[in-house]
Amino acid sequence: MSTSALPPAADRLRGLRPSWLSPKVFRTEVLAGLVVALALIPEAISFSIIAGVDPAIGLFASVTMAVTIAIVGGRPAMISAATGAVALVIAPLNREHGFGYLVAAVILAGVFQIVLGALGVAKLMRFVPRSVMVGFVNSLAILIFMAQVPEMTGVPWAVYPLIAAGLALMVFFPKVTKVVPAPLVSIVILTVITVAAGIAVPTVGDKGELPSSLPVPGLPDVPFTPDTLKIVAPYALAMALVGLMESLMTAKLVDDITDTRSSKTRESIGQGIANIVTGFFGGMGGCAMIGQTMINVRVSGARTRLSTFLAGAFLMVLCIAFGPIVSDIPMAALVAVMVMVSIGTFDWHSIAPKTLKRMPVGEITVMLVTVACVVATHNLAIGVVAGSLTAMVIFAKRVAHLANVTAVTDPDGSQVVYAVTGELFFASSNDLAPQFNYATDPDKVVIDLSAAHIWDASSVAALDAITTKYAQRGKTVEIIGLNKPSAQIHKKLSGELTGSH
Repeated sequence: MSTSALPPAADRLRGLRPSWLSPKVFRTEVLAGLVVALALIPEAISFSIIAGVDPAIGLFASVTMAVTIAIVGGRPAMISAATGAVALVIAPLNREHGFGYLVAAVILAGVFQIVLGALGVAKLMRFVPRSVMVGFVNSLAILIFMAQVPEMTGVPWAVYPLIAAGLALMVFFPKVTKVVPAPLVSIVILTVITVAAGIAVPTVGDKGELPSSLPVPGLPDVPFTPDTLKIVAPYALAMALVGLMESLMTAKLVDDITDTRSSKTRESIGQGIANIVTGFFGGMGGCAMIGQTMINVRVSGARTRLSTFLAGAFLMVLCIAFGPIVSDIPMAALVAVMVMVSIGTFDWHSIAPKTLKRMPVGEITVMLVTVACVVATHNLAIGVVAGSLTAMVIFAKRVAHLANVTAVTDPDGSQVVYAVTGELFFASSNDLAPQFNYATDPDKVVIDLSAAHIWDASSVAALDAITTKYAQRGKTVEIIGLNKPSAQIHKKLSGELTGSH
């Protein structure tokens, strides 16, 4: 091959260069990271209060989670930080045993997440139906909006026009230019107006004091004994499961929005690493933040790890170097941003009358169960589990009647052939036995399973019961047409499922 056929060195380097190094992408990622960092501050402080810890704990947890997951996570542009779901899980531990045990639980939860990730827990996401995903997205939008309601009640009247102005800016500013994210413009303009005019409204500073120094890594202040492990382990496992559930669901949502695929296994292990790092820095742990991820991906247009990394880095700089300025940001500006996020996140098509008319009742039921459970418990993981279980029950009920039996008796009356069609599993096989005529059938019975599939032990037991009933009448049964998997399970279990053998 001649050297002239090789691409120039500059072109080869360009192919190896990360996408965020292009000026346009770099600007988008930097500005997105800044918007997310500003939106993280009141949220992290609020979650710290829920967990019963100092606001600095939640803020630094958000810093370490975002920076670490940007490097080790499997879903670029997704934001991980201190979250309400994790705060709710570990709050009782902090209240009953102290902060040292909370930190130990965060580190152990990280270890659990790495183990679960390595074991392939991410593959369970394939069992989450689309109707659950729609319910998850809609309940998320409702929760984001509900979280803003306290910021809009019992407040000075000036808050309402500020929120309205913030929403108007975010709707109309992108029509002028999309170079700068509209949420950032909204935050800056509303802050300048309130400070310059001396308008007395709730600010970020009212949420809690921002930290003034960096955290120092260290071990949790607990005795390293089996008793400590016994106390910490249940909370750590609950935190690991809730964190993975929210993170994997959010990753799937971002995949859909960006039309890209991500490594859910890497994300699971990455969440564990991020929580371990956060624990050693004395943070409260966390997982993917859906609201902030929507700001980053959907509102600001970020697509790379740089925005996630910078969200954490900017958050640290904003708190330590620009604390007094950040403290003056009116909460109304951030409320407007989150309201816009909730409106943009909700799947309005899913509740359109035209859609509801066409959608099967079971699908609508699953979506409503998911939404109802999430809104009632404020826990997205509970809603996803409840919705998935409901979907499984509806699916089982639907396919339980798909096993049909038709009988054809030979003209000479010497044998009858029963053709079984459909899926044979615990729900459908229960209706199998009554469809055979044990008393009036000829001495030879053939059961043809060419158009059926055996899925479980219940189906094998049902076939054994049918064979036994014929045998009690002196009649023989031959089962034919088994496909390879069905034949294997039938051979392995037939005759072994009753106590008489």
